[in-house]
Amino acid sequence: MGKGAQNYGKKDSFDKRSSNREIFPAWAKDVGECEEKFQVNRECGLSKEEVEKRRQIFGYNELEHHEGTSIFKLILDQLNDTLVRILLAAAVVSFVLAWYDGDEGGEMEITAFVEPLVIFLILIVNAIVGIWQETNAEKALEALKEIQSEHAMVLRDGKRVSNLPAKELVPGDIVELRIGDKVPADMRVLSLVSSTFRVEQGSLTGESEAVSKTVKAVAEDSDIQGKKCMVFAGTTVVNGNCICLVTQIGMDTEIGKVHSQIQEASESEEDTPLKKKLNEFGEALTAIIGVVCILVWLINVKYFLTWEYVDGWPRNFKFSFEKCTYYFEIAVALAVAAIPEGLPAVITTCLALGTRKMAQKNALVRKLPSVETLGCTTVICSDKTGTLTTNQMAAAKLVAMGSSADSLRPFDVEGTTYDPCDGKIRGWPIGRMDANLQMIAKISALCNDAGVERSGNHYVSIGIPTEAALKVLAEKMGHPESSDSGSSSSHTNELRCSQLWKQMEHRIATLEFDRDRKSMSVIVNSRSGKKTLLVKGAVENVLERSSFMQLLDGSIVKLNQHSRDLILKSLNEMSTSALRCLGFAYKDDLSEFATYNGDEEHPAHQLLLNPSSYSSIESNLIFAGMAGLRDPPRKEVRQAIEDCRAAGIRVMVITGDNKNTAEAICREIGVFGSHEDISSRSLTGKDFMEVADKKSYLRQSGGLLFSRAEPRHKQDIVKLLKEDGEVVAMTGDGVNDAPALKLADIGIAMGIAGTEVAKEASDMVLADDNFSTIVAAVGEGRSIYNNMKAFIRYMISSNIGEVVSIFLTAALGIPEGMIPVQLLWVNLVTDGPPATALGFNPQDKDIMKKPPRRSDDSLISAWILFRYLVIGLYVGIATVGVFIIWYTHSSFLGIDLSRDGHSLVSYSQLSNWDQCSSWEGFSVSPFTAGGLQFKFDDPCDYFRSGKIKASTLSLSVLVAIEMFNSLNALSEDGSLLTMPPWVNPWLLLAMSISFGLHFLILYVPFLAQVFGIVPLSLNEWLLVLAVSLPVILIDEMLKFVGRCTSGLRASSGSKSSKQKAE
Repeated sequence: MGKGAQNYGKKDSFDKRSSNREIFPAWAKDVGECEEKFQVNRECGLSKEEVEKRRQIFGYNELEHHEGTSIFKLILDQLNDTLVRILLAAAVVSFVLAWYDGDEGGEMEITAFVEPLVIFLILIVNAIVGIWQETNAEKALEALKEIQSEHAMVLRDGKRVSNLPAKELVPGDIVELRIGDKVPADMRVLSLVSSTFRVEQGSLTGESEAVSKTVKAVAEDSDIQGKKCMVFAGTTVVNGNCICLVTQIGMDTEIGKVHSQIQEASESEEDTPLKKKLNEFGEALTAIIGVVCILVWLINVKYFLTWEYVDGWPRNFKFSFEKCTYYFEIAVALAVAAIPEGLPAVITTCLALGTRKMAQKNALVRKLPSVETLGCTTVICSDKTGTLTTNQMAAAKLVAMGSSADSLRPFDVEGTTYDPCDGKIRGWPIGRMDANLQMIAKISALCNDAGVERSGNHYVSIGIPTEAALKVLAEKMGHPESSDSGSSSSHTNELRCSQLWKQMEHRIATLEFDRDRKSMSVIVNSRSGKKTLLVKGAVENVLERSSFMQLLDGSIVKLNQHSRDLILKSLNEMSTSALRCLGFAYKDDLSEFATYNGDEEHPAHQLLLNPSSYSSIESNLIFAGMAGLRDPPRKEVRQAIEDCRAAGIRVMVITGDNKNTAEAICREIGVFGSHEDISSRSLTGKDFMEVADKKSYLRQSGGLLFSRAEPRHKQDIVKLLKEDGEVVAMTGDGVNDAPALKLADIGIAMGIAGTEVAKEASDMVLADDNFSTIVAAVGEGRSIYNNMKAFIRYMISSNIGEVVSIFLTAALGIPEGMIPVQLLWVNLVTDGPPATALGFNPQDKDIMKKPPRRSDDSLISAWILFRYLVIGLYVGIATVGVFIIWYTHSSFLGIDLSRDGHSLVSYSQLSNWDQCSSWEGFSVSPFTAGGLQFKFDDPCDYFRSGKIKASTLSLSVLVAIEMFNSLNALSEDGSLLTMPPWVNPWLLLAMSISFGLHFLILYVPFLAQVFGIVPLSLNEWLLVLAVSLPVILIDEMLKFVGRCTSGLRASSGSKSSKQKAE
């Protein structure tokens, strides 16, 4: 036990068991009680033995390292998708069949292996993308560790250890904090060494300004912002120094709680709305594939299993394994045909293109699925500071003295940033500034330790933001020796006026701010040798110590009660507008400092060393005026809020700042009306947690405000909204926002002011920290979703056509028209470019005038499904029909098909081709295709290897129909006459690429061999076009019916959704 602890008895055992049961509320106890509880004396600190004992109990002061998900589990998670499982099963079966065919000496071994290998490749690429996205989630926790302090100045065994690793701190340690230090643990302030001590804790609590700390205890039920006697790990000291007592370390600190909440939120992440819809589609597709496969087998069972009836019972069963395998391959082909293998790749490509568009609008997407999720956002929960506001203090109002004691001169100050050229002062007098305005400008410039500098394209403050804002105000006011007073637009140097004031008046002493007198002052020495005291501080305090006031012309008059009331009335008006007001005063009569020039030997210097004398120095002041400052709202935000309202998106503001300031900002930006009663819409986080029916409260239409919110409040609000079926976008920049960012459907971090923790926990980062960027991104997300629906409709209609084609082939008993590798080529390569190009469809002009889609909206409506069943039926009939036409007709629609010399057969022969060996006198003649001649020693081979030309025609018809069908997908119900193909030139290019790829496999001999096809003649291409083009006419008729019945369908849809809700 340490020396200082020897005086304390052992009546209060200090162990982890008691601390786990109940956290000691150090903020609500006085300093003595805290020292007694932690058994330590601030003069000596803990002993080495006691430190070791406590480390055994509490461990090290560091955040836990959560074990990440194993790579094996991540791989298994990627298989938790219906479409992926079907694909995997199809690939395995294809591989086994290819292996079996090879062992049996079958033909086309290369073709057989291409299909399973390509499917495996697709699955591997999708798995890599999925694993990469999931491992990103761990980075938020790592970033949180980086903001922890590395070292601390600690008192142990009565000696100061200046550079102790922060992780070695234990509860009870005595730590000294100085300006610039990062706080290493949660600590109770024991004593202030300097007159004031301020900490920047906005990243943890959401407060927009540095907070002054005190040693005085506060109420036990105080929120985190109200704990003025506590400092928290990860925050930064911006002014003064103090002695603290460590109360919580590691995971027990406030930042440790955030760490736990991030971990908890990451474990409860849900699928995006699109992923849910695709999973539902996959499950439906599985059922459909199963039914169709069973039907195919039932239709064809007679070919591989026969029996005879003897005495009414089936006997003499005959089973053909070769034919069974053949029809099993058809079932596999059916699975390959039904699954849109290219869909994952096209979705990824479309989302990636969406991220590029969003990046151009300053929204940097970190997780691809977020692009689409943005489109169905129903609620935006926005932080105030830095998102709705600029996070830059700016003067909004200036009040100067008038020409008489009963008049004031108010001026509105424009501008919302630290840029001195951003706005001007309205109503500013033309010509040289009067004496009163000169004095206000002088105090703003000289009674000030801050600065402003350019950083890239914007300006940043150096020092305390309020003081930086006063420096900018001084620039806008101008200088009496400068010709451009009232505007600094012509200044090349950011703080030119302040520099001129410094040249005229030299600062020789500073009376630091303290919380008792709530003011700061400086003594300046002019060129003439005259000493002046310049004071700024809280208006009430400065006014109380003022005996005189300066009028417009510089004359000094007695400050009477009427003048005081007038100034206080103006102060009250400014305060109700959530302005932070500062008063300006000065004093010329400084007899003690008449000969003082900063010399430490001067008798007056002793007065400056004693802060208790500052109040007497700052007495009998001359009041000059006051300024109202604030963190102003961004100019674009009001319109963005209006856009949200038009788009059916509710905006909720959740901030750690105080209630009055937040309400004033919300009224100004349009979340609330300027005179609206908001008593039921504005609550503190603590008050909200006491509401009985929280979900009903959150369902209110219009905007809501939650002020003084802690991290857990933000999480609870997001969780409740999600449980109620809302799609939630949450913005934030601080460490305290990270858990809610992780939990929300879309977490949006600030790129400029945001902490690394917030950025790593987010799905999207705003490069310009601007709320209006979110609204633009939502519009882009909606557009992307519409385009994705277009290409999903297109791909699914194509796959329906392929399924119908295979089903008809099996049902009619004709030879297999297309082999699996050909279907795979169509699904992946030929369909890919048009589907991707549909992602470039232009954004609808009224996209942000429509309400967000419901999360239970189907990806494909009943009408769209019917339409594409009709289209699919035609695709199937066309591909099978052209196969039959080649075998049975010498010409079709006037197109001569007999030039290759192939033999014609009847439809009956074609549908019973497996009985060819029993036909008497059946023979076929050789035919040519692309310079090759096909001869048949066995006439029955005409239906096997001889089907190569008919199969090529079927494949070409399928490709051509799908290209024309992509034009149909340009609009869900719009005719090609109103939305012609050239509205999306990328689609025309994609069609050209797909046709080019098809020509490539047709006319390159090696590729033609791999895909089992041959080149086509001009007449055969005419046949392909004649059979394919009607798909446009059919869909145009269906679209016309759709347009005529859209109102009827909408009303029935709303009725069914109401019934569901009931």
